[in-house]
Amino acid sequence: MAGPVGPPPQGGDRDEPRSRSARADGVTVAEEQLLRSLYAEHAGPLLSYVLRLTDGDRQRAEDVVQETLLRAWRHPEALDPARGGLRPWLCTVARNLVVDGARARRARPTEVGDEALASVPAEDQFESALLAWEVADALGTLSADHRAVLIQTYYRGHSVAEAAHLLGIPEGTVKSRTYYALRSLRLALEERGIRP
Repeated sequence: MAGPVGPPPQGGDRDEPRSRSARADGVTVAEEQLLRSLYAEHAGPLLSYVLRLTDGDRQRAEDVVQETLLRAWRHPEALDPARGGLRPWLCTVARNLVVDGARARRARPTEVGDEALASVPAEDQFESALLAWEVADALGTLSADHRAVLIQTYYRGHSVAEAAHLLGIPEGTVKSRTYYALRSLRLALEERGIRP
């Protein structure tokens, strides 16, 4: 909500040529008077309270006060004297709004200037990096034997004979493990929505 805390817009009975009970926007005169009385009675103390909660940030405090009074107007059951005083309810609503706002700001990533865009890789590089990350993640789901064979033959570029020597297993085992490892890797990638 933008704008400073202030009384609701003027538009009393003398500015109401249509009807004394409803305005053009559907708000009745009684509802408008209720909102004005809520503001007159509670806005000042509520603003002082919320300023303490927002570490003196007047704009945030004014927004919270406006939203709090609007919620009181939207929930007339809170105004029932049988429920007790209205001020504690307003303070609780205001405190919850401040806490929710703080949580939302913490959850939002920190904004940076345009200079950070210069370090972002081009789209092709980004797609390649994303695919490499997905493949590495899928590779992690394979057994240690299958993963070792694929790393030696595909990532390090060794021949079947070289991989067999490095892993200390027969060449036929390298071939069969490579076959089954590729099949498992294909399934893991398909589960992630990637068509190899």
